[in-house]
Amino acid sequence: MNFAKILAASALAAVSLMPLSAWAQSFTVEDVAGREVSFDGPVERVILGEGRMIYGLAPIERENPFEKVVGWRNDLYMNDKGGYKAYVAKFPEAADIPFLGRLSNGTLSIETVVDLDPDVLLLPIGDKEAADEINLEQTLEGTGARIVYIDFREHILKNTEPSLEVLGKLFGHEDRAQAVADYWNEQMARVTDTLEEAKPEEPDVFMYRAAGLVECCGTFGPNNFGLMVDWAGGHNIGSDFLPGYTGTINAEQVLASNPDVIVITGANWSNTENASDFVNVGPGAASVADESGEVLAALMEHPAFTGSSAVANDDVHAIWHQFYTSPYQFVAVQQLAKWFHPDLFADLDPDATFADFHEKFLPIAYEPGYWADIKASK
Repeated sequence: MNFAKILAASALAAVSLMPLSAWAQSFTVEDVAGREVSFDGPVERVILGEGRMIYGLAPIERENPFEKVVGWRNDLYMNDKGGYKAYVAKFPEAADIPFLGRLSNGTLSIETVVDLDPDVLLLPIGDKEAADEINLEQTLEGTGARIVYIDFREHILKNTEPSLEVLGKLFGHEDRAQAVADYWNEQMARVTDTLEEAKPEEPDVFMYRAAGLVECCGTFGPNNFGLMVDWAGGHNIGSDFLPGYTGTINAEQVLASNPDVIVITGANWSNTENASDFVNVGPGAASVADESGEVLAALMEHPAFTGSSAVANDDVHAIWHQFYTSPYQFVAVQQLAKWFHPDLFADLDPDATFADFHEKFLPIAYEPGYWADIKASK
């Protein structure tokens, strides 16, 4: 046997003696940008380029979704005070995780990212353009940090399940990711299957995006909440005017469209600078339902809404804004369907659905308060 064959035989023997666990260390994910990203071993240090990614991570890393998080953007703290408080109460160490800036507005410090020595920088797909502009992937090359894109906002039908799959692979819980995806599809079908059979008339719906943070009339195009309106058996007015998932239409156009139903997205934005007149809905907000109803009534005094069928019939509601950036869209669809077609979905209980999801998948207890009605003020 020549020397080359001896070396080859020795190498093969050494590999054959490696434990099976060593074979399982390396893995590759395909993110929602279509990029294949390889890792040499388990992910242990993670930066969340958006803090609200914790909504998607929590059912995957149920025991402690913060265990491997070494940095995160401050948007959960700023945009969902109720959710932030609930998670920090259960996992106090989360309050000590450093807040980072936002890539898309130039406030993310690359030096800080490198200093935190992450295995992976999870970014929302909406940040890819900004990342490409500054050659972020090339900048991080050699540091051991890899960029992975996920998306629960811009293309929710296309990207929700793949994003869950990515998280499952990164954190070694592919079975949990699949279970969440299965639950998502099962709960969505409770609405879409019923609508397919009944084929009811679709009400015209105006989604008022982030009232109190966004001037009238911010809304949604044919994705995100706009698509959720479609799934729930409504016609999303914003889709008639906007090509993207979000944007603004003028008040005169809203008035001319005469919506049958108006739904405002809200949250506890009290940590957000300059937030005012917002509808506080979200975890634990059930106790302020009357106050939320009063805010809804005040918002409906805007000229865009006065005289509309929705206001005349008190068909005005608020829903948790953060359904738009989490894999919990099935809950929003169920609640929207009850507002659009109350007789058809009289037996559907979105509160019970979300409570069941918490019990099965999430590490925090369910606290109702994710929607409100203008009737609460009357």
